Amino acid sequence: MSVREETRDLETIPVGSLGIIPLRGCESMAQKIDAYLTKWRTERESQHKNSLAFSGYQRDTYILKTQVPRFGSGEGKGVILDSVRGSDLYLLVDVTNYSQTYSLCGNINRMSPDDHYQDLKRIISAVGGKARRITVIMPFLYESRQDRRTQRESLDCAISLQELVKMGVDNIITFDAHEPRVQNAIPLNGFETVQPAYQFIKNLLNAVPNLKIDSDHMMVISPDEGGMRRAIYIANVLGLDMGMFYKRRDYTTVVNGRNPILAHEFLGSSVDGKDMIIIDDMISSGDSVLEVARALKGRGARKIFICATFGLFTNGLDKFDKAYAAGEIDRILTTNLIYQIPELLDREWYVNCDMSKYIAYLIDTLNHDASISDLLEPNDRIQNALARYKKKYQ
Repeated sequence: MSVREETRDLETIPVGSLGIIPLRGCESMAQKIDAYLTKWRTERESQHKNSLAFSGYQRDTYILKTQVPRFGSGEGKGVILDSVRGSDLYLLVDVTNYSQTYSLCGNINRMSPDDHYQDLKRIISAVGGKARRITVIMPFLYESRQDRRTQRESLDCAISLQELVKMGVDNIITFDAHEPRVQNAIPLNGFETVQPAYQFIKNLLNAVPNLKIDSDHMMVISPDEGGMRRAIYIANVLGLDMGMFYKRRDYTTVVNGRNPILAHEFLGSSVDGKDMIIIDDMISSGDSVLEVARALKGRGARKIFICATFGLFTNGLDKFDKAYAAGEIDRILTTNLIYQIPELLDREWYVNCDMSKYIAYLIDTLNHDASISDLLEPNDRIQNALARYKKKYQ
């Protein structure tokens, strides 16, 4: 067992018997998380493990069996096949997983975010209030891009959060929420938006040797004004300068509900001869981030590393292949928090950041009702990783 596992103080009584319920499309992630939990809890020596409060603490698996069968009309229902009475439940859902399908009147339909969200509600409904606590782990927050009202329009994200709370959900854990202030919709309930900063830095250091991590050789870039907070954090932790782009839009025209971008304007010091870390919450089509990479290259930047929590790649990988072949990007790092097409994992320019161990830490700690503040603040782990890296390549 690693030093970090041994130093976690988890002697407190668990909230309830641990149960993990993966919704469709989250099975592989759940299996990795379950493997960590079963290993840790088998090896963890606790003076209380034979007491009644720790009953069922060490098990072969913590994954509970569920089903969401559908009728021929496309309607569905949630079914739980294991007991959940008194359990501390953790529901995993990936609303972006379009690889999942269902039959609708003989036609095959791909599951949309709405379908995944509805299945989540079906399983919560099937619990029937019998669980001691329900925590929803939703890495890509449902409707998070529709988080505020600028005209007569819906507020989908806020409504969905309130809906989950009314159904009995106690805590919601998400990653890199598009707008963290959406949690104001449920101010009396638990809401955590987690930043994968440590995983980005650790995997970048593992993938690329001989990087010079100082303000003379490296810089952190925010591709837009909305991502300033995460870029400032990374820059401060690594001791680097920061720059940003802002999107100059044509506010006289609306295309697909948005004002088209005329240009990306840069604010910051010289990037000439420096390596760039572009940090963002998601890559959707990729047009914006690739345009930022080209603009930095045009200003004399050396290597370009793009870090994004969610790699949606909605328009395919061809444009990224061309950008890599042209030397416009060097590496793209995204997490496995959402569905990844198999072709992505084979790309030479792609670095996968596995988050399963981190989520296992969160679940293990929360089940004991212990503080997760050290997990949410990764500064010490980042500094240790930097020290090891610099020692290796100095």
